[in-house]
Amino acid sequence: MEWSFVIEKLILVFIIFVVTLLIAMYSTLAERKIAGFMQDRYGPDRAGLFGILQPLCDGGKFFFKEEIIPAGAHKALFILGPTIAIITACISSAVIPWGQELQIGDRTISLQVADVNVGILYMFGVIALGVYGIMLGGWASNNKFSLMGAIRAASQSISYEIAMGLSIIALLMVTQSLSLKEIVAQQSGFVNWNIWAQPLGFIIFMVCAFAECNRVPFDLPECETELVGGYHTEYSSMKLGLYMFSEYINMFVSSALMASLYFGGYNFPFMNDLGLSANMITILGVVVFFIKILLFIFFFMWVRWTLPRFRYDQLMNLGWKMLIPLAIANIVLTGVFTLIKDTYFS
Repeated sequence: MEWSFVIEKLILVFIIFVVTLLIAMYSTLAERKIAGFMQDRYGPDRAGLFGILQPLCDGGKFFFKEEIIPAGAHKALFILGPTIAIITACISSAVIPWGQELQIGDRTISLQVADVNVGILYMFGVIALGVYGIMLGGWASNNKFSLMGAIRAASQSISYEIAMGLSIIALLMVTQSLSLKEIVAQQSGFVNWNIWAQPLGFIIFMVCAFAECNRVPFDLPECETELVGGYHTEYSSMKLGLYMFSEYINMFVSSALMASLYFGGYNFPFMNDLGLSANMITILGVVVFFIKILLFIFFFMWVRWTLPRFRYDQLMNLGWKMLIPLAIANIVLTGVFTLIKDTYFS
């Protein structure tokens, strides 16, 4: 393996890591600003112009607050819980194609850290690991509210990962590939976006993404009206910050995944008819991709400050009695349409 290739990938990893952290930081500010707008009040506006320095102040507060580990807690697992949560959140973006290839001199640079041919399976594996961070933190806290929050997170994750996986199967029947790079490349232009072929699959996937990120109305694992703070009741300082950061990073990665799978990723209408150079098309594609991601993040926040939280029985009924049957019906319908198309229109 060439050293230049390794350095190129390390630089790309560093850039994605920094961008991910920046978006997670300023998502906290955006969330509070949007909440303020919807509740007819000002959001944070004291730290810098329009409160632009508020995330830095929050980060400083997390760093300098006192570290407290409760008596009776399992110290190693108590520390390991938020560590697993933030690591799994950060590594999940490794297979997302952020743009087409850049041509610099005689080198062709791919804007994807790892182009594995089972990219979707990798994403599901990493997402499934994320719940271990919540389970370990809740169990190790030696607190009944934390444990109940952790158990809720595990059962919620299992329930909604099944429906999410089934919705992806229908998409794979259309794309015939597990590679995210190939799935995005197939959606060139506008009419080839998978949302037109899989609208029901997208809705199921999006609802499951809300549940996997523990966002309202699916934030039962940290439901403060019933469980104080849920699985992170006993956490303080930067460990609590890591849990909060992982939630926002998961939201960012989920938005990137939805944009890649269903909304063309870096593709945009008339991209090949503008007469621009390949590098300029790539840069525009990256910008368009991030606009799509930010729109999804805004949607996450809009829903949070619009809908009430589900009861736990309602959450389970939605997962097992509605989403899973709908996802299975979507697979059957996709199979029928594919068969008709291949038989009569190929």
